[in-house]
Amino acid sequence: MAVYSMTGYASATAGAASSHETAASADNLATRAAAHAGAGISIELRSVNGRFLDLGFRLPDEFRALEPALRDLLGAAFKRGKIELRLNARNEAESHWPHPQTEQLNRLTHLESLVQGWLPKAQSLSVHEVLQWCKSGTPAEKLDEVALDATRQCISGLREARAREGARLAAVLMERVARLRELAAQAEPLVPAVVQRQQKRFLERWQEALEATGAAQTVSQETLQERALNEAAAYAIRIDVAEELARLRSHLEEIARLLRAGGELGKRLDFLIQELLREANTLASKASALELTNISVEMKVAIEQMREQVQNIE
Repeated sequence: MAVYSMTGYASATAGAASSHETAASADNLATRAAAHAGAGISIELRSVNGRFLDLGFRLPDEFRALEPALRDLLGAAFKRGKIELRLNARNEAESHWPHPQTEQLNRLTHLESLVQGWLPKAQSLSVHEVLQWCKSGTPAEKLDEVALDATRQCISGLREARAREGARLAAVLMERVARLRELAAQAEPLVPAVVQRQQKRFLERWQEALEATGAAQTVSQETLQERALNEAAAYAIRIDVAEELARLRSHLEEIARLLRAGGELGKRLDFLIQELLREANTLASKASALELTNISVEMKVAIEQMREQVQNIE
Protein backbone atom coordinates (compact mmCIF):
# COMPACT_ATOMS: atom_id res chain seq x y z
CA MET A 1 0.00 0.00 0.00
CA ALA A 2 1.24 3.46 -0.87
CA VAL A 3 2.16 6.25 1.52
CA TYR A 4 0.00 9.29 0.78
CA SER A 5 0.94 12.90 1.24
CA MET A 6 -1.75 15.42 2.14
CA THR A 7 -0.40 17.88 -0.42
CA GLY A 8 -1.52 17.68 -4.02
CA TYR A 9 -3.40 19.20 -6.92
CA ALA A 10 -5.54 17.73 -9.68
CA SER A 11 -8.03 18.92 -12.27
CA ALA A 12 -10.49 17.19 -14.57
CA THR A 13 -12.90 18.25 -17.29
CA ALA A 14 -15.97 16.44 -18.56
CA GLY A 15 -18.41 17.36 -21.33
CA ALA A 16 -22.19 16.96 -21.38
CA ALA A 17 -22.89 13.24 -21.70
CA SER A 18 -25.09 12.01 -24.48
CA SER A 19 -25.79 8.65 -22.85
CA HIS A 20 -29.07 9.98 -21.42
CA GLU A 21 -30.31 10.81 -24.91
CA THR A 22 -29.82 7.50 -26.67
CA ALA A 23 -33.55 6.94 -26.85
CA ALA A 24 -34.15 10.18 -28.75
CA SER A 25 -34.66 10.28 -32.49
CA ALA A 26 -31.72 10.96 -34.77
CA ASP A 27 -32.92 14.45 -35.70
CA ASN A 28 -33.74 15.33 -32.13
CA LEU A 29 -30.35 13.99 -30.94
CA ALA A 30 -28.52 16.04 -33.53
CA THR A 31 -30.44 19.13 -32.52
CA ARG A 32 -29.61 18.61 -28.82
CA ALA A 33 -25.97 17.88 -29.58
CA ALA A 34 -25.73 21.16 -31.43
CA ALA A 35 -27.49 22.98 -28.62
CA HIS A 36 -25.20 21.44 -25.99
CA ALA A 37 -21.97 21.99 -27.88
CA GLY A 38 -19.33 23.31 -25.55
CA ALA A 39 -21.25 22.51 -22.38
CA GLY A 40 -19.18 20.85 -19.66
CA ILE A 41 -17.74 20.88 -16.17
CA SER A 42 -14.23 21.51 -14.90
CA ILE A 43 -13.20 20.41 -11.41
CA GLU A 44 -10.12 21.47 -9.46
CA LEU A 45 -8.96 19.89 -6.21
CA ARG A 46 -6.33 21.47 -4.00
CA SER A 47 -5.08 19.66 -0.92
CA VAL A 48 -2.78 20.74 1.91
CA ASN A 49 -1.95 19.19 5.26
CA GLY A 50 -4.42 19.25 8.15
CA ARG A 51 -5.05 17.36 11.38
CA PHE A 52 -8.43 16.15 10.17
CA LEU A 53 -10.43 16.06 6.94
CA ASP A 54 -11.49 19.63 6.21
CA LEU A 55 -13.53 20.05 3.03
CA GLY A 56 -14.29 23.33 1.29
CA PHE A 57 -16.44 23.87 -1.80
CA ARG A 58 -16.64 26.67 -4.33
CA LEU A 59 -19.71 25.92 -6.40
CA PRO A 60 -21.95 27.97 -8.68
CA ASP A 61 -25.40 28.54 -7.22
CA GLU A 62 -27.04 26.05 -9.58
CA PHE A 63 -24.76 23.29 -8.26
CA ARG A 64 -25.19 23.90 -4.53
CA ALA A 65 -27.46 20.88 -4.24
CA LEU A 66 -24.51 18.68 -5.26
CA GLU A 67 -22.47 19.49 -2.16
CA PRO A 68 -23.64 16.48 -0.07
CA ALA A 69 -22.84 14.07 -2.91
CA LEU A 70 -19.45 15.71 -3.48
CA ARG A 71 -18.74 15.57 0.23
CA ASP A 72 -19.50 11.84 0.26
CA LEU A 73 -17.13 11.21 -2.67
CA LEU A 74 -14.27 13.10 -1.03
CA GLY A 75 -14.92 11.59 2.40
CA ALA A 76 -14.74 8.09 0.96
CA ALA A 77 -11.44 8.80 -0.82
CA PHE A 78 -9.51 10.84 1.77
CA LYS A 79 -9.14 10.71 5.54
CA ARG A 80 -7.02 13.74 6.36
CA GLY A 81 -6.10 17.07 4.83
CA LYS A 82 -7.64 20.40 3.97
CA ILE A 83 -9.17 19.93 0.54
CA GLU A 84 -10.82 22.59 -1.59
CA LEU A 85 -13.03 21.67 -4.53
CA ARG A 86 -13.70 24.29 -7.18
CA LEU A 87 -16.37 23.62 -9.81
CA ASN A 88 -16.72 25.69 -12.98
CA ALA A 89 -19.52 25.16 -15.50
CA ARG A 90 -19.01 26.35 -19.03
CA ASN A 91 -21.52 26.62 -21.86
CA GLU A 92 -20.03 28.09 -24.97
CA ALA A 93 -23.31 27.56 -26.80
CA GLU A 94 -24.91 30.45 -24.92
CA SER A 95 -23.16 32.97 -27.17
CA HIS A 96 -24.45 31.27 -30.37
CA TRP A 97 -27.86 31.16 -31.98
CA PRO A 98 -30.07 28.56 -30.35
CA HIS A 99 -31.57 25.63 -32.22
CA PRO A 100 -35.28 25.60 -31.35
CA GLN A 101 -36.80 22.16 -31.12
CA THR A 102 -40.20 21.30 -32.54
CA GLU A 103 -41.66 20.62 -29.13
CA GLN A 104 -40.48 24.01 -27.91
CA LEU A 105 -42.05 25.83 -30.85
CA ASN A 106 -45.32 23.89 -30.48
CA ARG A 107 -45.48 24.76 -26.82
CA LEU A 108 -44.80 28.44 -27.46
CA THR A 109 -47.48 28.50 -30.16
CA HIS A 110 -49.98 26.90 -27.81
CA LEU A 111 -49.13 29.34 -25.02
CA GLU A 112 -49.34 32.31 -27.38
CA SER A 113 -52.79 31.22 -28.60
CA LEU A 114 -53.95 30.68 -25.02
CA VAL A 115 -52.78 34.13 -23.90
CA GLN A 116 -54.23 35.90 -26.94
CA GLY A 117 -57.53 34.09 -26.39
CA TRP A 118 -57.75 35.67 -22.96
CA LEU A 119 -56.00 38.90 -23.90
CA PRO A 120 -56.89 39.78 -27.53
CA LYS A 121 -54.72 42.89 -27.46
CA ALA A 122 -51.59 40.93 -26.54
CA GLN A 123 -48.87 41.17 -29.20
CA SER A 124 -47.56 38.13 -30.96
CA LEU A 125 -44.10 36.83 -30.11
CA SER A 126 -41.29 38.20 -32.23
CA VAL A 127 -38.56 36.01 -33.67
CA HIS A 128 -36.09 37.47 -31.16
CA GLU A 129 -38.39 36.62 -28.26
CA VAL A 130 -38.90 33.09 -29.55
CA LEU A 131 -35.14 32.61 -29.84
CA GLN A 132 -34.60 33.98 -26.35
CA TRP A 133 -37.12 31.50 -24.95
CA CYS A 134 -35.51 28.64 -26.85
CA LYS A 135 -31.98 29.75 -26.13
CA SER A 136 -30.63 27.44 -23.47
CA GLY A 137 -27.61 25.28 -22.95
CA THR A 138 -27.63 22.07 -21.03
CA PRO A 139 -29.67 22.64 -17.86
CA ALA A 140 -27.69 22.49 -14.65
CA GLU A 141 -29.58 19.45 -13.42
CA LYS A 142 -28.53 17.54 -16.54
CA LEU A 143 -24.91 18.41 -15.77
CA ASP A 144 -25.10 17.01 -12.25
CA GLU A 145 -23.94 13.56 -13.29
CA VAL A 146 -21.29 15.15 -15.50
CA ALA A 147 -20.04 17.07 -12.46
CA LEU A 148 -19.93 13.90 -10.37
CA ASP A 149 -18.05 12.03 -13.11
CA ALA A 150 -15.54 14.87 -13.38
CA THR A 151 -15.15 14.83 -9.59
CA ARG A 152 -14.44 11.10 -9.61
CA GLN A 153 -11.77 11.61 -12.27
CA CYS A 154 -10.29 14.50 -10.31
CA ILE A 155 -10.24 12.47 -7.08
CA SER A 156 -8.35 9.72 -8.88
CA GLY A 157 -5.84 12.29 -10.14
CA LEU A 158 -5.43 13.80 -6.68
CA ARG A 159 -4.85 10.39 -5.12
CA GLU A 160 -2.13 9.70 -7.70
CA ALA A 161 -0.53 13.09 -7.00
CA ARG A 162 -0.64 12.52 -3.26
CA ALA A 163 0.82 9.02 -3.74
CA ARG A 164 3.74 10.40 -5.76
CA GLU A 165 4.42 13.04 -3.14
CA GLY A 166 4.02 10.42 -0.40
CA ALA A 167 6.63 8.19 -2.04
CA ARG A 168 9.10 11.08 -1.98
CA LEU A 169 8.32 11.78 1.67
CA ALA A 170 8.76 8.11 2.56
CA ALA A 171 12.17 8.06 0.86
CA VAL A 172 13.28 11.13 2.85
CA LEU A 173 12.06 9.58 6.10
CA MET A 174 13.88 6.32 5.41
CA GLU A 175 17.09 8.30 4.87
CA ARG A 176 16.60 9.98 8.26
CA VAL A 177 15.93 6.60 9.87
CA ALA A 178 19.19 5.28 8.47
CA ARG A 179 21.01 8.37 9.75
CA LEU A 180 19.59 7.98 13.26
CA ARG A 181 20.65 4.34 13.30
CA GLU A 182 24.18 5.42 12.43
CA LEU A 183 24.18 7.99 15.24
CA ALA A 184 22.89 5.42 17.73
CA ALA A 185 25.64 3.03 16.67
CA GLN A 186 28.21 5.80 17.21
CA ALA A 187 26.84 6.67 20.66
CA GLU A 188 26.77 3.16 22.11
CA PRO A 189 30.53 2.50 22.37
CA LEU A 190 31.22 6.00 23.70
CA VAL A 191 29.69 5.35 27.13
CA PRO A 192 32.31 2.78 28.32
CA ALA A 193 35.09 5.06 27.10
CA VAL A 194 33.58 8.01 28.99
CA VAL A 195 33.29 5.90 32.16
CA GLN A 196 36.89 4.77 31.84
CA ARG A 197 38.08 8.37 31.44
CA GLN A 198 35.99 9.42 34.42
CA GLN A 199 37.43 6.59 36.53
CA LYS A 200 40.93 7.78 35.73
CA ARG A 201 39.93 11.33 36.57
CA PHE A 202 38.53 10.21 39.95
CA LEU A 203 41.79 8.48 40.79
CA GLU A 204 43.77 11.58 39.91
CA ARG A 205 41.48 13.86 41.94
CA TRP A 206 41.56 11.55 44.96
CA GLN A 207 45.33 11.43 44.82
CA GLU A 208 45.56 15.20 44.58
CA ALA A 209 43.14 15.63 47.49
CA LEU A 210 45.04 13.21 49.70
CA GLU A 211 48.36 14.83 48.92
CA ALA A 212 46.93 18.27 49.62
CA THR A 213 45.66 17.15 53.03
CA GLY A 214 48.74 15.12 53.85
CA ALA A 215 46.73 11.90 54.13
CA ALA A 216 48.36 10.14 51.21
CA GLN A 217 50.53 8.10 53.55
CA THR A 218 47.56 6.85 55.60
CA VAL A 219 45.36 5.63 52.69
CA SER A 220 46.39 2.52 50.83
CA GLN A 221 46.43 2.37 47.04
CA GLU A 222 43.82 -0.41 47.10
CA THR A 223 41.42 1.71 49.14
CA LEU A 224 41.98 4.62 46.81
CA GLN A 225 41.32 2.51 43.75
CA GLU A 226 38.22 0.93 45.29
CA ARG A 227 36.80 4.33 46.10
CA ALA A 228 37.45 5.52 42.57
CA LEU A 229 35.80 2.43 41.13
CA ASN A 230 32.70 2.94 43.27
CA GLU A 231 32.43 6.54 42.17
CA ALA A 232 32.93 5.53 38.54
CA ALA A 233 30.24 2.84 38.84
CA ALA A 234 27.75 5.34 40.25
CA TYR A 235 28.64 7.75 37.49
CA ALA A 236 28.21 5.02 34.86
CA ILE A 237 24.71 4.32 36.13
CA ARG A 238 23.81 8.01 35.84
CA ILE A 239 25.06 8.35 32.27
CA ASP A 240 24.00 4.93 30.99
CA VAL A 241 21.99 5.44 27.79
CA ALA A 242 21.62 1.79 26.77
CA GLU A 243 17.88 1.81 27.49
CA GLU A 244 17.36 5.06 25.58
CA LEU A 245 19.27 3.73 22.58
CA ALA A 246 17.34 0.46 22.67
CA ARG A 247 14.00 2.32 22.70
CA LEU A 248 15.21 4.64 19.97
CA ARG A 249 16.12 1.69 17.77
CA SER A 250 12.73 0.11 18.48
CA HIS A 251 10.93 3.29 17.41
CA LEU A 252 13.03 3.47 14.26
CA GLU A 253 12.16 -0.13 13.39
CA GLU A 254 8.46 0.65 13.82
CA ILE A 255 8.70 3.74 11.64
CA ALA A 256 10.45 1.76 8.91
CA ARG A 257 7.81 -0.96 9.15
CA LEU A 258 4.97 1.55 8.84
CA LEU A 259 6.57 3.22 5.83
CA ARG A 260 6.96 -0.14 4.10
CA ALA A 261 3.35 -1.08 4.88
CA GLY A 262 1.89 2.27 3.78
CA GLY A 263 -1.71 3.36 4.29
CA GLU A 264 -3.03 5.88 6.79
CA LEU A 265 -0.07 6.23 9.12
CA GLY A 266 0.41 9.95 9.64
CA LYS A 267 -0.90 10.07 13.22
CA ARG A 268 1.06 6.99 14.27
CA LEU A 269 4.24 8.42 12.77
CA ASP A 270 3.64 11.68 14.58
CA PHE A 271 3.41 9.83 17.90
CA LEU A 272 6.61 7.88 17.19
CA ILE A 273 8.43 11.09 16.29
CA GLN A 274 7.49 12.50 19.70
CA GLU A 275 8.90 9.37 21.34
CA LEU A 276 12.12 9.67 19.32
CA LEU A 277 12.52 13.25 20.44
CA ARG A 278 11.99 12.24 24.06
CA GLU A 279 14.77 9.65 23.86
CA ALA A 280 17.10 12.13 22.16
CA ASN A 281 16.43 14.71 24.90
CA THR A 282 17.16 12.10 27.58
CA LEU A 283 20.39 11.20 25.82
CA ALA A 284 21.34 14.89 25.73
CA SER A 285 20.62 15.30 29.46
CA LYS A 286 22.83 12.31 30.29
CA ALA A 287 25.63 13.27 27.94
CA SER A 288 28.76 14.21 29.86
CA ALA A 289 31.16 14.06 26.96
CA LEU A 290 31.34 16.38 24.00
CA GLU A 291 31.02 13.44 21.60
CA LEU A 292 27.69 12.33 23.11
CA THR A 293 26.44 15.91 23.17
CA ASN A 294 27.22 16.35 19.48
CA ILE A 295 25.49 13.07 18.64
CA SER A 296 22.37 14.03 20.60
CA VAL A 297 22.25 17.39 18.81
CA GLU A 298 22.50 15.69 15.42
CA MET A 299 19.77 13.27 16.46
CA LYS A 300 17.42 16.09 17.39
CA VAL A 301 18.10 17.86 14.11
CA ALA A 302 17.28 14.69 12.14
CA ILE A 303 14.15 14.06 14.23
CA GLU A 304 12.91 17.62 13.67
CA GLN A 305 13.42 17.15 9.95
CA MET A 306 11.35 13.96 10.17
CA ARG A 307 8.63 15.78 12.10
CA GLU A 308 8.30 18.38 9.33
CA GLN A 309 7.85 15.66 6.72
CA VAL A 310 5.46 13.58 8.82
CA GLN A 311 3.13 16.59 9.16
CA ASN A 312 2.34 16.16 5.44
CA ILE A 313 1.56 12.42 5.54
CA GLU A 314 -2.05 11.27 5.57
